[in-house]
Amino acid sequence: MKFAALAKASALVTAVALVPATTAGLAQVDGPTSARFAELEAIYAKIKSSYVEEVDDETLMRGAIDGMLAALDPHSGYLDGSDLQRMNTLIDGNYSGLGLSVVQEDGAVKIVSPFRGSPAEDAGLKAGDYITHLDGELIYGGELDDAVAQMRGQAGTAIRLTVFRPGRDEPFDVTVTRGVIELEPVTYEIAEGNIGVITVNEFSRDVGRDVYTAWESIRRDATGRVNGLVLDLRSNPGGSLDEAVALSDLFLEKGRIVSQRGRTRGETINYDAESIFRGQIAPDVPMVVLIDAGSASASEIVAGALQDHRRAVVMGDRSFGKGSVQSLVPIGREAALKLTTARYYTPSGHSVQEGGIAPDIRVPQLSDPDMAKRARFQLRESDLRGHLVNEIGLKDEDLELDERTDPRFTQTAEELEEQGIEDFQLHYALDTLRRAAPSALARRQ
Repeated sequence: MKFAALAKASALVTAVALVPATTAGLAQVDGPTSARFAELEAIYAKIKSSYVEEVDDETLMRGAIDGMLAALDPHSGYLDGSDLQRMNTLIDGNYSGLGLSVVQEDGAVKIVSPFRGSPAEDAGLKAGDYITHLDGELIYGGELDDAVAQMRGQAGTAIRLTVFRPGRDEPFDVTVTRGVIELEPVTYEIAEGNIGVITVNEFSRDVGRDVYTAWESIRRDATGRVNGLVLDLRSNPGGSLDEAVALSDLFLEKGRIVSQRGRTRGETINYDAESIFRGQIAPDVPMVVLIDAGSASASEIVAGALQDHRRAVVMGDRSFGKGSVQSLVPIGREAALKLTTARYYTPSGHSVQEGGIAPDIRVPQLSDPDMAKRARFQLRESDLRGHLVNEIGLKDEDLELDERTDPRFTQTAEELEEQGIEDFQLHYALDTLRRAAPSALARRQ
């Protein structure tokens, strides 16, 4: 699911988040002392009486609410009005806009990832780009929700973005025509060698069933036996916990998929494989899962489950590292708290928070000519101000990956283009499956 958060560092066009389908209640905790309430009331009164301009009550109350939630973590927030409506719209997987996931970083709007097939991707926008102006108007230092609202709009209308891309000397303008972002959550194709490729773009409603249908279509359309399967979760910002469990369940016969642990008993839950779609699919088909820095939340649940059960080899780049669960807590009829209530863990007990999922084989995206320059500015959970700290206390070196010596990793983007390779990570995964003996990457129980 994608939502628009209100905390200053985390409001997203399509956010990196994980929200269970069920709604939790607020735990009963001891409130502040009466003295602290009195101090807050005194500050409120002083602002009302002495600030240089008259301030309305709604502004002060909303500021107090946002301040409390912003002090917690980047993913907790208060939703009302258009923000709550936008979140509910995004759960359904369609809206009108550019198809971008963004965050606010030190006053700047930074792109986490464009969605595949979206107007933003078609216009050439990339993860790590900074948007400085919209239609010539400076947005630096403003509210992220305001920038998000400007980028939304009627399909067919255009907006001009001024973009700063790390590695380039000068900003440049990109005009993007808004579209109806009916993201196809699941797409598939059959690559050379009878290898299926299933791409999951987001975890909105019915993704598990859609992947099941994609696999059945691959089996039907393949000319003979399916010799391998790539599950592509790159640039997938996450979504429904239930759908992450349902997708993982497709490829696992038994065992733990993910567990979440919170302060309250109701927030500590284990999710196990149950073969809800008439049993495990593709049990003897070698499988690769592709991830990158834009793979977050629900994507990390799936990659972690299949990796821990040794059902698939994970390739690509280290994932985003969002290992927290947000619950929606209604506040009246037209507002809700989005509150971080738990952390989640892979079957082996590994917390994804900060560190993310490390691929079994790191494969850089060599077909991106700006890869090396932009890698230094790649945004992950550990870069967000106020993020939850991993309980085991990760060090910077724990987040580094060893470089591989595969001679194919020395090719330039220009050389790959001459060979007709537009997506090196996918090319490497497919080539690995073609080269491997059937037993090399098959499930090992």
